[in-house]
Amino acid sequence: MALALNKLSARGVTAITKPGRHGDGGGLYLVVDKSGAKRWVFLYRRNGSLREMGLGGLKSVTLARARELAGEARVSLQAGVDPIAAKNNAPVSVPKFGDAADDFIEAMKPQFRNAKHIAQWEMTLREYAAPLRPKRVDQITTADVLEVLKPYWLTKPETASRLRGRIERVLDAAKAQGHRSGENPALWRGHLDKLLPKRRKLSRGHHAAMPYEDVPAFIAALRQREAMAARALEFTILTAARSGETFGAIWKEFDLEAALWVVPAERMKAGREHRVPLTPRAVEILTELAELGAGPDAYVFPGQKEGRPLSVMAMEMILRRMKVDATVHGFRSSFRDWAGEETVFSREVAEAALAHVVGDETERAYRRGDALEKRRKLMAAWASYCEPKKPGNVLEMKQARRAS
Repeated sequence: MALALNKLSARGVTAITKPGRHGDGGGLYLVVDKSGAKRWVFLYRRNGSLREMGLGGLKSVTLARARELAGEARVSLQAGVDPIAAKNNAPVSVPKFGDAADDFIEAMKPQFRNAKHIAQWEMTLREYAAPLRPKRVDQITTADVLEVLKPYWLTKPETASRLRGRIERVLDAAKAQGHRSGENPALWRGHLDKLLPKRRKLSRGHHAAMPYEDVPAFIAALRQREAMAARALEFTILTAARSGETFGAIWKEFDLEAALWVVPAERMKAGREHRVPLTPRAVEILTELAELGAGPDAYVFPGQKEGRPLSVMAMEMILRRMKVDATVHGFRSSFRDWAGEETVFSREVAEAALAHVVGDETERAYRRGDALEKRRKLMAAWASYCEPKKPGNVLEMKQARRAS
């Protein structure tokens, strides 16, 4: 079907005052801004996305000239060339950082340790490096990299360091493919080390933790929030899980009748399967979510985008909104402090609940079980302690201390 062209007239475009787009046909539009300014744009689709190419203002570009430019753009499209890239005299083959990152991960998958390692790379370059993803790899500058790193450099130094290294590797690969030249803007030695302060060496294990005495009141406040992230955070606290284990949880990992969550080895930091006993409140949270309906491979705590889990920052943002000076990971420390100071459960049982590796290889070889039933009692005592206290109820902590 032939394109309907030349709908506007030279006299008509001067008389149009209504803000918005006014089509001439074939993708050419006269845009009238709210200020009254008029400009020409060419709209087209490229790789499923709608793109807008500016052709100039009405004062400098006549209707006839705008039609010529639109015609050239259509010819480029028919030849498989992006009109904007042709206009900038840039090779259309230069990928955006997001595409380059995805391609790099796909190419490197055979050398990654396990699926969890792959997921960490994907999450880091999707979430934390989000501002870089729409930029062409040959246009990324040191300023762009600093913009991504600075929000996390002092608050999450380990994460920021990994993020920098992964950006550097993606851009190195892009250079090797001929998509960029010059120094890598994410290079540390002799470059970013002159622009960013040195990281604190002892960054691991120092996550801000809430005193365990404050956890019940915090959970009471948390239950007043209806957000999916609030349910995910409460579940994470009750199970003493790592946030990544919660975000990546899918329904087939759970047996609600047996009150058991089995996290597969590939999703665990230690690379070993971890069985998590579920308390009645944890099961209640899952049951409420299950009523929404989802398949066995669906995420238990889904994000806003279909087929994706909650954002890695979702639970941290809940804490920020509640003005809580603690991290999600810090609640594992709260649990460990409570178990050590308020109960008589053994160190080995508490460490097993955190999926920590305890002892040398010989000791672990002789300790074949995972103390599931002992851990079930421990987690029941923790859930009882975390339950918001009713006035006058002073027995629960004593019961937890006597548990064994």
